[in-house]
Formats: sequence, structure tokens, C-alpha cells
Amino acid sequence: MPLSETLARVETDLAAGRVPVARQRLRGLVSSFPYDLTLRRRLAEVYRLYGDAAEAGRWMFLEEDRDAEETAAFEARYGSPGWRMKALAWRGPEALAATPFAQAQLLGLRTACAEELGHPVDWDAPASYSEPEEQGKSPAGHSTVGGVLVGVGCLVVVLAFLAVWIRGVVALFE
Repeated sequence: MPLSETLARVETDLAAGRVPVARQRLRGLVSSFPYDLTLRRRLAEVYRLYGDAAEAGRWMFLEEDRDAEETAAFEARYGSPGWRMKALAWRGPEALAATPFAQAQLLGLRTACAEELGHPVDWDAPASYSEPEEQGKSPAGHSTVGGVLVGVGCLVVVLAFLAVWIRGVVALFE
């Protein structure tokens, strides 16, 4: 579907109150067109409808007229430069950014990440900016949904084993 048609659908969704659908369409567009700062700006506007300052700051990070509180919320939620690089969903060199400010922001973030990790990082190689202690964790340091599901599954298996064992012991004494 062409960009203009998808944007028209976003506007229709927002007018009809389907904010989550509009947000999802915009996330898809940002993924397809990571260099389009107007899409990022529009996505930030949608996150403001949710009252999510950190996500609004995330998508406005490359804009010069960004809100300082939103940027601080983004930086707090995504505490390390590596997490911020992942969150921005940028691909390719900084030179592809539409403005000098955006280029400087991307370069500064990549440089900070490289300094923190002690080796060069590349926007096109997410493994280069993955931090070992972050694997399996969310940006806030909490377990991911997958980790929680594995833990719940293990608990169910242990409880089932105990139930069978207790039933066997009770049957011995009957």
C-alpha cells in the first residue's frame, strides 16, 4: 500500500477513535521508512494521545524542537545508549538523516554506545550494540513476556509433579 494511502488511513482511524490501529500503522510506516522524520513526528503525536511521554520522546528524539521532558522520559526508560539505538529503529548511516540536527543526534548516540561498550557499533548490526546483561530483559530491567511464560510453565510442571506425588502417597495409605 502506498505511503499516502496508509497516511490517509491513519487519519481516518484517528478521526474514528481507533488510536491503537493508527499507532500500529504508523509504527509500520516508520519501520518501512526509517528516514522520514515526519512519520516519526506523527507517531509521537499519537503517543501523546496516550499520555506516554517516553514514547513521544523516543519518536521526537531526532527533532530539534523536541520537548525536553519527553526526551528525559525516553532516556530514563531506555537507560543505556544501546537500548536507545534499538528503540530508535534507525537503519543505515547517519548521513541519511534529513537534518543536520538528526545526524548529530544519531552520531552522538552511536558514539556514546561505542564508548560504553568499548567497541565500534553499527546501526545496521544490532548485535554490535547488544549488551550481554540486557539479553532477556526489557528496557526497564524487567523480565520479558517470554521469560515470564517460561517461569509460569516451569511452575505448572512442578505443581503437577507434586500433585501426582501427593496423590500417590495418599493412595498408599488408603
